[in-house]
Order: sequence, then C-alpha cells, then structure tokens
Amino acid sequence: MRQYANTPPEKVPQILDAGVLKLLEQPSGQKFPAGTKWEYSNSGYTVLAMIVEKVSGKPFGQVLQERIFRPLKVKNTVAYEKGKNKVRHRAYGQMKKSDGWHESDQSPTSAVLGDGGIYSSIADLAKWDLALSEHTLVSDAEMQPALTPAQTTDGPAKLPDGSIVSYGFGWFLDPYKSHKRMSHDGGTMGFRATIQRFPDDNLTIIVLANRMDIDPEELALKVADLYFTDGAAAGARLRIL
Repeated sequence: MRQYANTPPEKVPQILDAGVLKLLEQPSGQKFPAGTKWEYSNSGYTVLAMIVEKVSGKPFGQVLQERIFRPLKVKNTVAYEKGKNKVRHRAYGQMKKSDGWHESDQSPTSAVLGDGGIYSSIADLAKWDLALSEHTLVSDAEMQPALTPAQTTDGPAKLPDGSIVSYGFGWFLDPYKSHKRMSHDGGTMGFRATIQRFPDDNLTIIVLANRMDIDPEELALKVADLYFTDGAAAGARLRIL
C-alpha cells in the first residue's frame, strides 16, 4: 500500500484476502528461515481463510456464519462485506486530532476477513467466551494448539528486543501476576479492544472502545486486580464486559 502513503484513508481502495495473497506472492526476500524466529503476522490468518474457502468450497464469511455465528445464536455479529451485508446498531470510531474529534471507520485492510473484519457486540462476545470455556464450538483437544506456545529452533519465541513471548494460535499466553492468561489486543481506525481471559480464575474481561486515546488492556487489568485482590470466589464464570 506504499503507493497510497499520501492519500487520505477514505480514498484508499480496500483490498480483500485474495489481494493480500497477491502481495505475498511478490518477491520481497526472506526475513528469516522458517522456524528460526517468531514474528506476529496477520497475513498468515488471511492465507488460512483462503485455505478454509478452498477446502469448504464456500466463502469464508459463509463458513463463519454456519460454523460459529449461527450455532452461538449471536444477533449482532457479522463478517462485514461491503454490498453484501450490513452492520446493525453499529458504532463508529473516533480519532482525536489537533482540531478535535473526527469520525473514522475502515482502513484499506479492514475488508480482509482472515485476520479481522468482524463486527460484534459485548453480548455476543460473552456467548463466544462461554463457548470457549464449555468447548461447545471446539473440543478441549482441538483447542490445545491455540494454547501451546510457539517454539523456534533456538527455543522459546522472542520479540525483536530479545524478550520471550508466549504465543499460541491467535492467543498471547503470558501469565499476569502468576495467573494463567489468554489474551489479545486489537485496534484500527478509531477502535481499540482487548480480551483478557483467566481460565483458572473463571474470569474474562472484555473492553471495546471506539476511541484511540485509551488503553483497553490497562483498564481490563485494573479490573482484574480488583477481582484478585478481593479474593473473588471461582464459582460461576464471571465475564466483565
């Protein structure tokens, strides 16, 4: 997208999953031999979505609807595709600039579904969290690869600064204050979000924000600190949303 570096976001054409694959096919050299290092990558999930389409013979959005959204009976979750569906009751992002707040929405890559492009609500995410806890979408055994930290030929995966990172398939697995944790943050064009799951404590905290000047993870962990400090009983699963 370098050719659009000086173009206003609303004027930049969006690319789809297939467009990402075309970009990946362009010769660019190898960052490092496969398996020797770890680096966070959205494009890998884009390729995965296209593999799902190839195997199922269906559009990825349809697979999500049939395999996840419909079984969970979610009402406000959609894999948005411009011209094909709509997002009901939606919020728009807000970005603060020198002259005040400005409404924002999608970036040039927001239409890519393999790594995002899903609009949802707090209530629907609570259903998804419960499904993960009760293994109603995928079994415990099927979930294990997502909870197994990546390893390189030199041992544990590391960030560019040399610090160790614990990352499975789509989940950061670093503990928080000795509490087992599954987590992930996200952000784009006026939106920021986090999910902090503490499976051994029966606690999940989700923060969705349509503004860029706050830190959802910081807010979520403040709530977690209150929960842990108060010695909350690990009975019924608690979702703080």
